[in-house]
Amino acid sequence: MPEPGDGVVRWLNQAVGHLAVLDDRVRRQLYEYVTGQAHPTTRDEAAAAVGVSSRLAAVHLDKLVDKGLLRAHYARKPGRSGPGAGRSSKYYRPSGVEIDVSIPERRYDLIGRILVDALDEHHTPDPGALNARARAVARRLGERLGAEWDSGSASSRDLAALHPAAAVLSGYGYAPHFDGPGSLTLTNCPFRSLASRNPGLVCAINEAFIDGVLRGIHAGGLVTSLEPNPDGCCVRVTAEGPLEAPA
Repeated sequence: MPEPGDGVVRWLNQAVGHLAVLDDRVRRQLYEYVTGQAHPTTRDEAAAAVGVSSRLAAVHLDKLVDKGLLRAHYARKPGRSGPGAGRSSKYYRPSGVEIDVSIPERRYDLIGRILVDALDEHHTPDPGALNARARAVARRLGERLGAEWDSGSASSRDLAALHPAAAVLSGYGYAPHFDGPGSLTLTNCPFRSLASRNPGLVCAINEAFIDGVLRGIHAGGLVTSLEPNPDGCCVRVTAEGPLEAPA
């Protein structure tokens, strides 16, 4: 018969096991690199980024796959196909496993699910007004947090504006990745479990929050848009017009 607390012990053992795998510095750096990319990564790419040999990188990456923190698949490199294309390469990408350790245990995800479901099921003559209210609250919070971070050095009309945006969004778990001089892809969704329950509501609130952050850091040259992304955040940050290189 299960003893009281058995579930907590199993949860804690699993979480600690995941964290223990990341105790090695090189392995942790490889994990951070792979999970911060907007595309699957080969061992050679990851090794070069971290500054280790491909052989050592493969050992650590495969260990992360074994523990469920990464996924791997084989594919031909882009542009190579047909006879003579060579062997397929092994690609690594995030597994989506979430590690959350709190002692004593806290379950903020549960209250989040309750609130999202309550908003979804709330019968009101004007549900759009309720959603608009939620977005307004999210935008104000983002603006306040952005303003608290702002160093006052960011320009809204040059490339440097992307850097404070990336810095503050990274601090909130979005794992931003530069995929162009005027474009920022957010490779992680901090609200994935909630977004899967009600993507229309949660993604709209998420976009409003990020828009508020950009306002808070005075990055007026950057705008947000919603673009479905099953492997990352649905919000994309781009420049609304040509940007001038910083002096």
